[in-house]
Amino acid sequence: MYNLNLRTKPLRRLSGFTLVEMLVVIVIMSILMTAGAIGLSGMGGKGVSSGVASAESLFDEARAVAVGQRTRARVLVSKDLTNNPAENLRRVVVASEALKPDGTIDTDNWVLTSRPLTLPDQVYFSQQYSKKDHQAGTGDIEEMDLTGKAASAGKYFYYEFNAEGICITPGASFVIGSGSRPQNGTNELPRVTSAGKRDFGGFVVWRNGRTSTFRSPTQIASGIDSLKTGDKF
Repeated sequence: MYNLNLRTKPLRRLSGFTLVEMLVVIVIMSILMTAGAIGLSGMGGKGVSSGVASAESLFDEARAVAVGQRTRARVLVSKDLTNNPAENLRRVVVASEALKPDGTIDTDNWVLTSRPLTLPDQVYFSQQYSKKDHQAGTGDIEEMDLTGKAASAGKYFYYEFNAEGICITPGASFVIGSGSRPQNGTNELPRVTSAGKRDFGGFVVWRNGRTSTFRSPTQIASGIDSLKTGDKF
């Protein structure tokens, strides 16, 4: 008979998280979430954030149209609409120079090439903080008149790309903020509300059409933190 001396391996105890370890993890997660919330404060609420993202996509579209059609293209921001003043400083759209039947450019005959974007409720383009040269904080955004369809006719601010897709005002800023204003057809600038104080966002447009989003109000303009309820922007 064979004498088999078999040794059984002891069962290994499966280890898990102890209560103390779980509490430590929860505390760390709470600290990170709090720090993230503090870091994101002042960067614009939900409406401002979605407005910035949508506007950036229109800048990409304008550059693509300019390169694809080998013509100039512009991102237009409504300043004074003839027939729809309620959307002043809230409508953003892409336009390009029209092409003639023979394929040549009909210079300075601008036609819309995208569906208009309307910024979220109570979100407006800021004439005061949008600058031609953001770093220097100087220069007003150029303006143009758009004719044609009555629904789109009016005066607009514009950012332009040439046929090579180059932004002709590199370093220009696009800034929007949360506020309110009378809907009576006047051109009065929007005002800061208590809920929208410091609620601004936007980006800088570079030569190649890329954008750099602002991460805090102080990157937009000095003194923006000191805005008071009722101040115009």
